[in-house]
Amino acid sequence: MKLIEINKARYRKHLNIIIVGFILGFTLLSLIYGQVLIALFSDGEGSNFRYNLTGVILGLFTSAIVLSKLREHDFFKEVYYVWQLKQLMNLIYRKLKKIKARADENDVNALIILLYYYQASQQVYLLDDNTLTLSTTTKALADIQEKISSLNLTLSSDDFNKSMLDSF
Repeated sequence: MKLIEINKARYRKHLNIIIVGFILGFTLLSLIYGQVLIALFSDGEGSNFRYNLTGVILGLFTSAIVLSKLREHDFFKEVYYVWQLKQLMNLIYRKLKKIKARADENDVNALIILLYYYQASQQVYLLDDNTLTLSTTTKALADIQEKISSLNLTLSSDDFNKSMLDSF
């Protein structure tokens, strides 16, 4: 997955609209499903908890399916990209100790993965206004770039391929 430039204002605006839309849609669908189930199956006596719970579950499934279908739409482009990027960063993070150990041994693939990871982290932190860890990530990125430079290598985050993680 290649790192692409994201318009922060557009990303934040679309993310907020998607979140609010999901919450409203999920709430409305849950209420509708619950009321329909109560109308169809309730005998009017006792608790309708199970029908309301089933309505919530059906509302969640319906909302998830709608989001899944819409993720390829242009409106979701930035949000879906960042979501995929965060998943990939999490995958790298789980193997980070081994990757760093191999980078200390000047393993080229490990260096590429770290370069990608820190650049991706920096991008995500800037988009999400996570200024607490940004300075640490910026320093780690500078350190890895310095190491790459000291080894007289020309590496780029574009060289990264998810399959590189298989060896860790």
